[in-house]
Amino acid sequence: MALEDISIHEWSVRIHHLWEKQWLVLTAGDFAAGRYNAMTVAWGSMGCMWKMPFVQVVVRPTRHTHAFMERYESFTLCAFPEAYRSAVLLIGTKSGRDLDKIAASGLTPVAASAVAAPAYAEAELVVECKKMYWQDMDPGHFLDPSIDGNYPQKDYHRIYFGRIMALRGRTA
Repeated sequence: MALEDISIHEWSVRIHHLWEKQWLVLTAGDFAAGRYNAMTVAWGSMGCMWKMPFVQVVVRPTRHTHAFMERYESFTLCAFPEAYRSAVLLIGTKSGRDLDKIAASGLTPVAASAVAAPAYAEAELVVECKKMYWQDMDPGHFLDPSIDGNYPQKDYHRIYFGRIMALRGRTA
């Protein structure tokens, strides 16, 4: 079943389930140039900022994908049916420094419709984004001291806001 364009104004999703339970694959780079990397993400947000639809993702500087987020202007977030859970898990637990984890996952990178970063043929949801802001997380601003427990190595995330340029999904 092919992906269909979804109007951002008509999009409805169980947002907490999408991030915490289903997870997303974040891919940054340039599909046409063959230069991209992916990682699984379970923390982030979606909404409206500066009168634009946005996605906010966080990437630790120790992740291989961080260099791709820094170098390229776009990224995608892809959600997959449960049948691809092991592929999404592999992308989240292996490093692109050590192996071609996308090939190892069995997922098929394809051109996105509006950005240079790739999407995946198997995805049931593709969110295509152009970076519009970044900020390094400052632990001095944590109001809840328990948050710092997520950073035993003190490798605080860089926060990226991406303007949603296209949204596509599978319909039932």
